[in-house]
Amino acid sequence: MKNAVVLVSGGMDSAVVIAIAREQGFAVHALSVRYGQRHTSELDAAARVAVSLGAVAHKTVSVDLRSIGGSALTDETISVPLDNDGHAIGIAAAKDDIPVTYVPARNTIMLSIALGWAEVLGANDIFCGVNAVDYSGYPDCRPEFVEAFERLANLATKAGVEGAGLRVQAPLQFMSKADIVREGLRLGVDFSQTVSCYQADDAGRACGHCDACRLRAEGFNAAGVPDPTHYV
Repeated sequence: MKNAVVLVSGGMDSAVVIAIAREQGFAVHALSVRYGQRHTSELDAAARVAVSLGAVAHKTVSVDLRSIGGSALTDETISVPLDNDGHAIGIAAAKDDIPVTYVPARNTIMLSIALGWAEVLGANDIFCGVNAVDYSGYPDCRPEFVEAFERLANLATKAGVEGAGLRVQAPLQFMSKADIVREGLRLGVDFSQTVSCYQADDAGRACGHCDACRLRAEGFNAAGVPDPTHYV
């Protein structure tokens, strides 16, 4: 089996990406990043998901993005937007200002760490769960970003220079949340093990009111599937 590094947050999207990579015949090396996020129950979920979906390895790397702040997910003085303030989510959000839940450089940093591990493993493929359809307007979820990072990966690494060829795969990029739900169910993903909420409690229970919760709930509703999320 070919090795692949898969970024795993503990949320529903990255769980589906693990399942897709496994179906394609990759030996999945799951990578999570403790970056100073508001809660770590998503990292507990990442460990559960990696085991249940057959990853051959799972590691968590720590990076202190809380020290620079700049996001509602890394700075307790910035409030997480909730459904009672009337702001848009999903496709509509992309037309507005980038939301305060955007974490500066997060995906760039995570992919860079994944790139380093891929080189060590001799893996040519990195998978991530970024999405450009049902998302919150983050600039580092756009197809242009994924393409640009793949070019960087092939310019900046020994593997790239020696011609091995490194690929950044984002299989969910153009799927709706409902499509992601359907794909996950087809692949046997247990979504009840995942945590998407921006402010989940220590037990991983979701608030039901943040953007991540709203997008997730809308996805299950649109797919006509009961929502297995554990709510507070």
